[in-house]
Amino acid sequence: MPLSKRQTLTQYLIEQRRRFPDASGDLNALILDVALACKAIARAVACGELADMFACFTAPAGATNVQGEVQQRLDVISNQMFVRTTEWSGRLAGMASEEMDDPYQIPECHTRGRYLLAFDPLDGSSNIDVNVSVGSIFSILRAPVPGAAVGVEDFLQPGMRQVAAGYAIYGPATLLVLSVGNGVAGFTLDPSLGEFKLTHPDMRIPADTREFAINTSNRRFWEPPVRRYVDECLAGSAGSRGKDFNMRWIASLVAEAHRILMRGGVFLYPRDTRDPAKPGRLRLLYEANPIGMLIEQAGGRASTGRQAILSVEPTGLHQRIGFVFGSRHEVERIEQYHHEPTGRVSETPLFAERSLFRE
Repeated sequence: MPLSKRQTLTQYLIEQRRRFPDASGDLNALILDVALACKAIARAVACGELADMFACFTAPAGATNVQGEVQQRLDVISNQMFVRTTEWSGRLAGMASEEMDDPYQIPECHTRGRYLLAFDPLDGSSNIDVNVSVGSIFSILRAPVPGAAVGVEDFLQPGMRQVAAGYAIYGPATLLVLSVGNGVAGFTLDPSLGEFKLTHPDMRIPADTREFAINTSNRRFWEPPVRRYVDECLAGSAGSRGKDFNMRWIASLVAEAHRILMRGGVFLYPRDTRDPAKPGRLRLLYEANPIGMLIEQAGGRASTGRQAILSVEPTGLHQRIGFVFGSRHEVERIEQYHHEPTGRVSETPLFAERSLFRE
């Protein structure tokens, strides 16, 4: 291995492909195209306010995406980088993105392939202005009809059908975290070579943890099982759990997932009562499913709070869903609370199960 004992991403993918002697190599090549897009986005993110250097990419001021969210300039830049680096290769039948209302059709001048790519080009982009880590998330599925034009229904596959998933995180270092169905591996971008190098060969999530992440400002909208769980964590060693917990909240899904893959924890963005039309806040196809695959491949658990996230049958391209993931035993506890009969849960933590009146 040139210059280093660490595998490059290309070498790792070749080694993984050897498990399938009849494989064409198209999946490897597609992942390398996605990695190239992530390198380009990492460079743009690192430029910050200097990103005007990417003037060939345009983002109308005040434009919104299909979810009604205001698009940042780097959202559009990142989306176009994904499209431009993957559409030409003949490996994709089509794409879906948070930033595009409808599936993206591969232009007729390019050959259509056997895979579908769903992605969030720049997760956490609202954090750009305060220099907090952001990232890109991607999911790869098989196209039901290789080579054909795609429709929404082609992407509506449960997460268990993903053939690969991953994210790039743009922080102090740029990392690509990937699963091709054989565990989870992390690759750090070596800027001197422009190569992703294998630095985290077998990422595993401990089954137990003392860290949880949730936006507590939404407590008034939570369902009783979520309030019960969080109140027990906040009660610490004096409460029914008998141990102290730390709370974390970054408001960037990629950053939250990366922390949990590195050291454990549990993340909750649960279903709530704010808007009956939106039973959750995160998108199933290009956020929850790819992160869910990584978490499960690393020995954790990914759930809606009621069922495994990867078993959910999608109903829409931009479908939102409640999402809970992380250390297996904590996620299973949250699921247990959702399946138990609903009892009295006070709006005031003082009078929850851990209170002065607990027997």
